[in-house]
Amino acid sequence: MGLELGGKPVLLVNLDGSFYAIGGKCTHRGCMLKDGTINGERIQCVCHGSTFELKTGALFKGPAKEPESSYGVKIEGDQVLINI
Repeated sequence: MGLELGGKPVLLVNLDGSFYAIGGKCTHRGCMLKDGTINGERIQCVCHGSTFELKTGALFKGPAKEPESSYGVKIEGDQVLINI
């Protein structure tokens, strides 16, 4: 799910019941990762194929050269809290 929090694009994902949040705009050319393809624990940007780890934001494969930001996620009741 693509979100904007505090003026920042964020990608929130649910992987097997655990939630993770990383930067939502590809560090290569700024394409929105919400439009990308999730393969296991990675997301591939739709524009140029850069691939990032969903749990950490780490860069797996370029052409991007920088990782995505990673944000802490906490579940309280039925709310998902993201620490930006």
